[in-house]
Amino acid sequence: AEVTRGQRIADPDGFMSVAIHAPATGTIRSLAPSPAINGKMQQAFFLEPFPASTQEVMQGNSPVDDSADPAKIVESIQLAGVVGLGGAGFPTHAKIRIPDEKHVDTLVINGAECEPYLTTDHRVMLEHPNDVIRGISYLMRAVSAPRTIIAVESNKPDAAETLRQAIPPNAPITVEVLPVKYPQGAEKMLITALLGREIPSRGLPLDVHTVCVNVGTTAEIGKSLPQGTGLHERVVTVGGPGIKDKGNYRIPIGTTLRYILDTVGTEDDITMVVMGGPMMGNAASSLEIPITKGSTGVIALTERETGPMRTRHEFPCIRCGFCVDACPIFLNPSQLGILAKDGDYAAMREEHHLMDCFECGCCTYVCPSHIPLVQSFRIAKAALRREAV
Repeated sequence: AEVTRGQRIADPDGFMSVAIHAPATGTIRSLAPSPAINGKMQQAFFLEPFPASTQEVMQGNSPVDDSADPAKIVESIQLAGVVGLGGAGFPTHAKIRIPDEKHVDTLVINGAECEPYLTTDHRVMLEHPNDVIRGISYLMRAVSAPRTIIAVESNKPDAAETLRQAIPPNAPITVEVLPVKYPQGAEKMLITALLGREIPSRGLPLDVHTVCVNVGTTAEIGKSLPQGTGLHERVVTVGGPGIKDKGNYRIPIGTTLRYILDTVGTEDDITMVVMGGPMMGNAASSLEIPITKGSTGVIALTERETGPMRTRHEFPCIRCGFCVDACPIFLNPSQLGILAKDGDYAAMREEHHLMDCFECGCCTYVCPSHIPLVQSFRIAKAALRREAV
């Protein structure tokens, strides 16, 4: 089937599903398994672009106007295929569909971006501030929020000033500059830092009358809804010591890692490619893995960075407490790691609050015994999800 760039090629089939749009003008050759970052094969469209096409995005009519109600805005965001662009990839329409018994008094726009190497949100705030403000207007109407706070860390003063200048006069939108601190970009940490509100265990921002949306996601909403288009490309940081032409690139969804690395050039001693950031990302097992909507970065590391990781050995836990001190939500990673080795995933969830962990990687980073704590937590969570299904 022939498709045009930006055309909707798959409709959502459930509440947690979003539409898919063609990233290029060309021919869909097949629907077949493709490698994913989690090591599994998943169904994917294989699209062959037309070499002579201008790859122009055909704009449609805006699905919303000034009189659109929250339900219409939520539906339009779902059909635009918008998900969280901060890395999680959670469907945005599901996050902003507010139950009748809940209310929102503050919309938080997350521009903290505290992960090392990643600068996608920074560039979006600098280069597309009007899209951000327009996206905020849609989101405020969708969640009926009376005010918005845009959170930016202090290492991005130019972005904060650019956004302040783009805010219309008398709009209930403020820009708050926070100290640089990892992992402040996690919504639980950010809401506490901004508002002093602590989200309860296994709770959501809605429980403290807040909705938190990534700034890149907000800009995508502000661009897609007025133009009647969908999410078919995203800004990705391509960097790390192994990359020659480092930068932030607007990359079509579905582009393989191999094509990206061949385009930007790599050093001869590249040994690992990480999708995402070095703290929360995952090492790629194949260069045929495609960029997805949740891909924030492609970080290439060389022998200098990965050599020590391959040669170091894991030792028994010495109960030093470094991981306990490092955990931003006051869990006990040491005990969770011991239970993970024993396969006691139920105790991890029920007695030690495993599902509150947002996998920041701080515990693994500080562990002197080199225990892969956060990796074992991911395995435990996956096992619990399979059991629930």
